[in-house]
Amino acid sequence: MQMSKNNTAFKFVKWFLILYLSVTVLLPLAVLLTNIHVGDIPKIIDSEMFFTMLKNSVVTTAVSTVISVTSAFLLAYCINRTNIRYKSVLSMLFTVSMLIPSISHGMGLVLLFGDNGIITNAFNININLFGYIGIIAGSVMYSFPIAFLMFNDAFRYEDYTTYEAAKVLGLSKWRCFCAITMPNMRQALVASALAVFTMVFTDYGVPLTTGGKVMTLPVYMYREVVGLMNFSEGAIIGMVILLPSLIAFIIDLKRSQVTSSNSITKMYEINKNKKRDILAYIICIAALIVICLPVFAFAMLSFVKKYPLDMTLTLANVKKCFEIGIGKYFINSITIALLTALIGTSLSYFAAYITSRMKKTPSRTAVHLISMLSLAIPGLVLGLSYVLAFNNTPIYSTVFILAIVNVVHFFSSPYLLAYNSLSKFNSNLEDVSQSLGISRFNMLFSVYIPSTQETIMEMYSYFFVNAMITISAVSFLANFLTMPLALLIPQLDAQSFIEGTAFLSLLILFINIISKLILFLLKRYVVKH
Repeated sequence: MQMSKNNTAFKFVKWFLILYLSVTVLLPLAVLLTNIHVGDIPKIIDSEMFFTMLKNSVVTTAVSTVISVTSAFLLAYCINRTNIRYKSVLSMLFTVSMLIPSISHGMGLVLLFGDNGIITNAFNININLFGYIGIIAGSVMYSFPIAFLMFNDAFRYEDYTTYEAAKVLGLSKWRCFCAITMPNMRQALVASALAVFTMVFTDYGVPLTTGGKVMTLPVYMYREVVGLMNFSEGAIIGMVILLPSLIAFIIDLKRSQVTSSNSITKMYEINKNKKRDILAYIICIAALIVICLPVFAFAMLSFVKKYPLDMTLTLANVKKCFEIGIGKYFINSITIALLTALIGTSLSYFAAYITSRMKKTPSRTAVHLISMLSLAIPGLVLGLSYVLAFNNTPIYSTVFILAIVNVVHFFSSPYLLAYNSLSKFNSNLEDVSQSLGISRFNMLFSVYIPSTQETIMEMYSYFFVNAMITISAVSFLANFLTMPLALLIPQLDAQSFIEGTAFLSLLILFINIISKLILFLLKRYVVKH
C-alpha cells in the first residue's frame, strides 16, 4: 500500500515537472512567435542594415570561434601532455574569465586598449580597439574557458596503448598527433566549436562595449526592445539569432547519440622533454597574462580618483558606488543567484533522474527533449519571450521571475551533469529495489543523492555563478527594484563612471571566487566523511 502511494506521488511530481518545463520553456517561445507582425519581416530582411549586421555577427563569431577553440586546444594540450608543474592551479586560473560578465570583458579591453587605455597611454600604441578587433578579442576571452574545459576533459580519456602501438610501427610524433590525437579529439572539437559559436553569436555584452560603429544582431535587438520598446522587430531578430543556436543544438544532439568507446586500458604516459616543457611554460604564462590583465585593470581603476587624469589611490569610488545603492543591487544578485541555484539544481536533478533511471516512455522522452532544448535558446530571445508571455502576471517585475528565467537559461548543462552521473549506476538497480519493496523515493534519497553529492554541488555552483554574471536573459525583465549587479555595469558605463564599472566587475569576480572556494571546501569535507 505504501509502495503504491509512493509511486503515485512520484508520477505526480513527474507530470508536474513536465507541466513546469512546458510553461517555462515552450509557452514563452510560442508567445514570441505570435507577437511577430508579418508585415515587419520583409521590412527588416530587405533593409541594407540587416545584412550588414548579419555579416558583422557571422564574421566576428566565426573568427572568434577559430581563435578560441585553437587556443583552448593548445593550452589543454600543454596541461595534459607535458610535465609542467602546478597544472591544477593553471587550469583553475585559465577559467577565471568565466566568473565575470561578458560585458566586463569588453570593459576590461576598453580600460586597457581604448583611446585612453592603460596600455595605450603607457606605450603610446593604439590598436583601434573599437570594431571587429574589440569584438573578437572580447569574445575570445569570454568563450575560451568553455572550450578549454571540454578539451581538458577529453584529453584525460585518451588510451596510451594506441600510442605504444604507433611507436612500435615507427610513426613519428607528428604522425601520431595527426593519426591518433586529432581523431580522438574530434568529438570535443565539434562540441566546443558549437558551444563557442552559439555563445559568441548570441552575446551582446562584448559588442555593446567594444563594437563602436560595428553593429551586431544581438546589440540591435537589445536596443530595439530596451530603447524603443519595438517588440515585433525584436522578436523577428530574436528568431534569426535563434536559428544558428537551434542548428547547433540539432547537430550536437545527433552527435551525442553516436556511441563511442571510451574505455581506457592504460593512462597516457608523458615522456621527459625539457624543450617541450619550457615552451609549454611560455605559452601558459603568456595566456595567463592575457586572461588576468583585465582583472588587474579592474583592481587598479577601482581605487583611483579619476582615470586617467588623477591616478591617486582612494576609496571614493567604492563609497560612491554604495551611495548610488550598490548594496541593494548586491542583495538582488545574491538573492537571484541563490534562488536560481536552489530551484535549478532541484528541478534539473529530478529531471535527470526521470530520464536516466526510468523506462522509456513518451513522457520521459518529452522531459529529455525539453531539458535539452533550453541549450538552444539564446538568453536575449528567452528574456524577450518572458516579457511577452508573463507581462501583467503576479510574478512579473519580481526577483522570482529573474530566477525562473535563469533556471531555464542554464538548465541543460547541470541536467547533463546529473544525467551522466545517474546513468553510471547499474541499470537493474530499480528492479532489484522494487522486488525488495523499496520505493523510488527511498532509492532517490537514500542511494542516488548521497552517491552523487559532488555532482549536485557542481550543479549548484554552475547555476549560482552563471546567475551572478548573466546579463542577457534578465536584461528585459529587470527593473529599478530588481536589477542585479551585472546589469548596473552598462548603466555606469553610459554615465562615464568607469571606475564604478571596474569595481562592480571586481566585486562580482570576488563573490564567485568565494563561492568556488566554498565548493572546494565542501568537496573535501564530503571526500573525508
